[in-house]
Amino acid sequence: MNVAHPYIISEMTQEIFSCEEGLTLESGEKFPQFQLSYTTQGHLSPKQDNVVWVLHALTGDANAHEWWSGLIGEDKFFNPTNHFIVCANLLGSCYGSTQPLSINPATGEPYYYDFPQLTTRDLAAAFDKLRIHLGIVKIDTLIGGSLGGQVALEWAYTLKDRLKHAVIVASNAKASPWIIGFNESQRMSIESDSTWGQKSPDAGKRGLEAARAIGMLSYRHPQTFIQSQSETEEKRDNFKISSYLRYQGKKLANRFNALSYWVLSKAMDSHDVGRGRGGTVKALSEIPCKVLAVGVDSDVLFTSEESRFISRHVPSGNYREIRSIYGHDAFLIEFEQLNYILKSFYLENIR
Repeated sequence: MNVAHPYIISEMTQEIFSCEEGLTLESGEKFPQFQLSYTTQGHLSPKQDNVVWVLHALTGDANAHEWWSGLIGEDKFFNPTNHFIVCANLLGSCYGSTQPLSINPATGEPYYYDFPQLTTRDLAAAFDKLRIHLGIVKIDTLIGGSLGGQVALEWAYTLKDRLKHAVIVASNAKASPWIIGFNESQRMSIESDSTWGQKSPDAGKRGLEAARAIGMLSYRHPQTFIQSQSETEEKRDNFKISSYLRYQGKKLANRFNALSYWVLSKAMDSHDVGRGRGGTVKALSEIPCKVLAVGVDSDVLFTSEESRFISRHVPSGNYREIRSIYGHDAFLIEFEQLNYILKSFYLENIR
């Protein structure tokens, strides 16, 4: 459906963008009409020079002001009084965008396992359809962490001069075997669920619980668990960390579905900004915007060296580091450091 441009509305809006023309995927497959759920905050300025587009991580949603509350909101670094803030739910995710449980127009039934395999390039292309729909010519800042950072980097490549700043947090230019291995072990957990393969919204739910437990181990640093999950008494069983991981697994499985998790983890694996572009270094060298790559010193999933690699090979790159015991999840926790890093970056890059 067509929606009014939200820049005429002052408060936060939540909208659905329906793309009737569909999308040609990187694989060459034609994906039919799809929808993206998105939120906006603030006003689009007459010069269109205040757009901040936020990209969420694997199981995130379009409510960036909630999960990045330390950065986005009134009196925060990205303030809707000054910025027009857009955040859209990734294609394939289950928070309002077209996903495996959506109806396949070709069959009139849910896609389930027939949902196409997506890449980070496809996810960026879907967002660009929304950008055009909103009438946004230039974006001041793209910012995303983890999978959101991968998609942001892909989009930065195609946006070229239509983007001024890209902030890539705890992410990389190409998925490493380490990340792919973690994701594959999580998908193996989903596959081992006896309900996987059934055409049911709850298919793979128990497997998703196990997958999330594996994921949680990669999102934190061992020191985090030593501090928060160590035992105060001698035990042989029923450890705190065991209960914690089971709780986190159930928590995710009650708000997400295994099919979306499968699709988006595969998209994360696919990430390679240099595919078909002469390699990673060459592709990075063709991103003209100012790039801030933010690493986390304790991140064992997306290593800080991968963030440094991005900053070294784009024409205008900066690297900053978050120091934290929280590992990969620090980008969702260490708001004070992120605020300081962003302030420094923008002060250094005032044109």
